[in-house]
Amino acid sequence: MLLITNEPKPGGAPSDTRYTGRVWHSDHSFTLVPALGSLLRAVEIPEVGGETMFTNMYLAYETLSDGMKKLIDGLHGIHSTARKIDDADRAADMKRRNPPVAQPLVRVHPETGRKALYVGEKVKQIAGMTAEESRPLLQYLCSHATRHEYVYRHQWKKDDLVMWDNRCTMHIALADFDETQLRHMERTTVLGTPSGHVYDGPLH
Repeated sequence: MLLITNEPKPGGAPSDTRYTGRVWHSDHSFTLVPALGSLLRAVEIPEVGGETMFTNMYLAYETLSDGMKKLIDGLHGIHSTARKIDDADRAADMKRRNPPVAQPLVRVHPETGRKALYVGEKVKQIAGMTAEESRPLLQYLCSHATRHEYVYRHQWKKDDLVMWDNRCTMHIALADFDETQLRHMERTTVLGTPSGHVYDGPLH
């Protein structure tokens, strides 16, 4: 169980999870066994804002041109853990335990057989390319995947429980609320199937 909260720690130190999820992503994509699904419960919510948006990655892939599908077929994006941690030792330990992982830009859902785009704003580079070369393509794919017609925006109510399939969705927690108000969520994830490989190539 991961507590995603902006409530300070005992003693007043900021919470390690106060910025969790504030970019478009799929849970645990930076591991070799990405999450199959996630469950998120709203324990305490601000008066206004703090919503979560989800996007359909089936549609994101299916509406690409044939030329773009051909271009990205076989390419791998480099995923890394990007959660901000103020403790330098903990941050270094997390990087050691979770080295960069190369995931395919297109995944085939193991149950439906449908192809889904597999990118996110944490992906900064494509394997075999420099970050500069990768940036325009990754920016386009993320922008395309989050077009409003593919997106559902959930307005939380206390004790809401939302479940989703990480293999064909991407999500983001919006930071559009008064940070002096408490936003406290509980999340757990369901282990998926192996995907990707550890990336030991150069990062530019």
